Amino acid sequence: MKHRMKKRSKKAGLPPGSLVLIGDQRHEPVKIVGLDYDESSCREKLDLSIEGCVALKDTPAVTWIHVEGLDVDVVRRLGEGFGLHPLTQEDLLNTDQRPKLEDFGDYLFVVLKMFLPSGNGSAGETLSEQVSLVVGPTWVISFVERERPVFDAVRERLKAGTGRTRKMGSDYLAYSLLDTVVDNYFVTLEVTGEAVESLEERLVLNPEPEVLKEVYALKHALIYLRKSVWPLREVVSSLARSESPLIQEATKLYLRDVYDHTIQVIDIIETFRDMASGMLDMYLSSLSNRMNEVMKVLTIIATIFIPLTFIAGLYGMNFSPEASPWNMPELKWRYGYPAVLLVMAAMSVGMLYFFKRKRWL
Repeated sequence: MKHRMKKRSKKAGLPPGSLVLIGDQRHEPVKIVGLDYDESSCREKLDLSIEGCVALKDTPAVTWIHVEGLDVDVVRRLGEGFGLHPLTQEDLLNTDQRPKLEDFGDYLFVVLKMFLPSGNGSAGETLSEQVSLVVGPTWVISFVERERPVFDAVRERLKAGTGRTRKMGSDYLAYSLLDTVVDNYFVTLEVTGEAVESLEERLVLNPEPEVLKEVYALKHALIYLRKSVWPLREVVSSLARSESPLIQEATKLYLRDVYDHTIQVIDIIETFRDMASGMLDMYLSSLSNRMNEVMKVLTIIATIFIPLTFIAGLYGMNFSPEASPWNMPELKWRYGYPAVLLVMAAMSVGMLYFFKRKRWL
């Protein structure tokens, strides 16, 4: 957070539309992949140049330009070639935005978050990246922060000609990309759910301070997920109810399905949040139970030794058996010592039996 705020401070005082990259700087060159398709064919073009992207803008087929990596010069040149507003170009480089939808008339601009499992099985660690979609009449430009295989399934469907994508327009392609990102939420939440179950089991068996740290990390991760998904619900709802000519009526039906999936994701996140809150109570209860068990054992030991201490103290008094008529006859008895030990042992066993009958043990 401090690193991100430090980068955002570079924009202080700059006019609106100033292009400053806010996010992790990518050292690899930006990779641009283009697909130009219609119902009968699909042409994939790897390592496209900016000029090659602009040349595909006015083709009669639907064009998908996928940009992997963010660079100020690439965003500016693509923005100029496709007529993107300076504020759109600025938002493409600001990777800490909340999901949103903006209608600029001749194109739609959509921002959403993509989540990927970290791969180490930790419930509190999830990779988050920004995905930006610019939807035009016959073209879609997608921007991601780095190369990811998330949209590979959409690309393979286009090249194979399966599904409806090649028969529909750019709005359906945008829906397919949006649906892929939302479906990935379920994959991430499935991994998170497994980690949550493991964390609950560890809390019950061994509530250590390290587990408490993981619970707090999980809570923070779920809060971030919730903050990213809740606005997405409004984005998808706005797309499904949009009166823009760029969104066809046939596509709105599919967008409503994405909206339902988004609601399911929110419900799962809320469930996990409740479970995480319950984990804190479980941790405190486990510590209290462990302390109660320790105190119970110590109390039983102390209770057993109280009468034993009394007997040992009584016969440990320094009185001579001839000093007074009120003497202790057991002091002269040959078997007094083993008899006292036997009485003490019998009392201990009797008290243990009593505790067992009372189910205190």
